[in-house]
Amino acid sequence: MSKFGAYIKSASFGKTLLFAAAAILAVVLIAFFSLSYYTRHGSGIPVPKLKGMNIDRAISLLKEQGFEYKIDSAYIGDQPPGTVIEQDPDPETNVKEGRVIYLTIVTTQAPMVSLPDMEQNNYREALATLANYGLKLGDTSYRSDIARDRVLEVRFGGKVVGAGTKIPKGSSVDLVLGDGQGASEVDIPDLLNQDLDAARFAIKGAGLSLGTVTYEGTITDSSNVIIVSQSPMPTDSASKTSIGTRINVTVSQGTATPLPPDEQNQN
Repeated sequence: MSKFGAYIKSASFGKTLLFAAAAILAVVLIAFFSLSYYTRHGSGIPVPKLKGMNIDRAISLLKEQGFEYKIDSAYIGDQPPGTVIEQDPDPETNVKEGRVIYLTIVTTQAPMVSLPDMEQNNYREALATLANYGLKLGDTSYRSDIARDRVLEVRFGGKVVGAGTKIPKGSSVDLVLGDGQGASEVDIPDLLNQDLDAARFAIKGAGLSLGTVTYEGTITDSSNVIIVSQSPMPTDSASKTSIGTRINVTVSQGTATPLPPDEQNQN
């Protein structure tokens, strides 16, 4: 038997091997318990619930429990300024003393946004556009226009504002929409010296109606009368009237139209 084989079988080798195994186990145990102690394994302080709390109260609570903190902000129109809306780590998470807790609060000043171009959009398109820009719809009013619910004007603070105007995010804007009925006022037609049939046509074409017809003087041919006065009349100070207004006219006998020379010779 070789000397190495004899050594392996000897009591001295067994003791050496046992001693080495014990040393390795001791090193592993020391490292494990040292690491557990260093990291405070299984222990810590639960993070308090801070969401919904005012930032001043949240900071006071964090300081009492030995935490550090960092604050970010975001604007939310329907939340009171200074309210904690997010926290990291989450509530009840066990962390070491002195850990930094990250908070997000509602800012007190809204960021400015550019008013989008909504003129000529319809009502539904305008609503979607406002929502995309973080704006809200205030009041709506209607004005005469051929298109129903078309945006004619955008108002903010009682004043007409155009696309690109800077306003606070979350603000409400008012819309002036078309009523789909066209113009509410039309030009008063000049009917003087027109025959009655032509006057009727002009009145109807203007969106008005024929009122009282008053005959002046002797009328021998009712089919040949001309307008000698009307009410209302177009003037420099009043050239328009509301749709549907009744136009009263006064007519007199028209002058007989002379026959052409060829027809006179035949007679």
